[in-house]
Amino acid sequence: MESKMAVSLLGLGTMGRGMALNLLHASFSLTVYNRTSAKTTELAAQGATVAESPAEAAASASVVLSMLSDDVASRAAWRGKDGALAAMQPGSIAVECSTVSPAWIAELAGAARERGLRFVEAPVTGSRLQAEGGQLMFLAGTDEETLHAVLPVLRCMSREVVHLGPIGCGAQLKLINNFLCGVQVASFAEALAWIERTELKRETALEFLKKGAPGSGIVKTMAERMTERKYDVNFLLRLMTKDLRYARAAAAQLGVQLTTGGPSEQLFEAAQQEGHGEKDMSAVVEMTRRGA
Repeated sequence: MESKMAVSLLGLGTMGRGMALNLLHASFSLTVYNRTSAKTTELAAQGATVAESPAEAAASASVVLSMLSDDVASRAAWRGKDGALAAMQPGSIAVECSTVSPAWIAELAGAARERGLRFVEAPVTGSRLQAEGGQLMFLAGTDEETLHAVLPVLRCMSREVVHLGPIGCGAQLKLINNFLCGVQVASFAEALAWIERTELKRETALEFLKKGAPGSGIVKTMAERMTERKYDVNFLLRLMTKDLRYARAAAAQLGVQLTTGGPSEQLFEAAQQEGHGEKDMSAVVEMTRRGA
């Protein structure tokens, strides 16, 4: 597979922008599409071609990637009016990198097969900084041959590409991952609010927790962001709300009840309703600070 193959990327949000920049730095011929065209200006200045629709972006690409917010946005980009799937050439590869439901992945993969296309699900772990630094981890579900064909594209945006198994495995593990992250963020928000209502020296208490058994990477990050009220976006709060909802539904389909996920989802939903949806997920602490 040639290193300068034609690649298209649908979606230039918090994650997509960084992915696009790394594709350009790796000298891929890149076409981008974003529903809000203002986000394409920076990339056009660096050599990307800007398409007016997903179909236009996909028509001449060997690989089409999508990085969108949810099932609804993904469906519109791939199968909606002027969608990418119908415009792709047989044998080209569709890659869904968004965090979406396993049910939608199954439907999308089936639609791709009907069009004579190859399909990879490759949701990512990491946030804005990892996307910009080319340090994402792709959780790939597909066959070995298709994954090998798309590896040059994924590797320029990542520190690792993990092949989990057949299509469907990526969506499941990504939701498991985000479920665990969301519960930790919510529980730490409650713990911090508790600390702040005591006579404890806050920084001393937090250093103890960070160095002890609870001190995961996400707890350490949240400790800084929540105490400094730094809510510039690494991971949108409204997307964590969505991911917890998708996780609950996916687990339920397999007979697993996420009893810790429900209250966490409710806390994020309350924060979103209070106007924190477009902030970083760390802003959920404002709900526990006021006793929501």
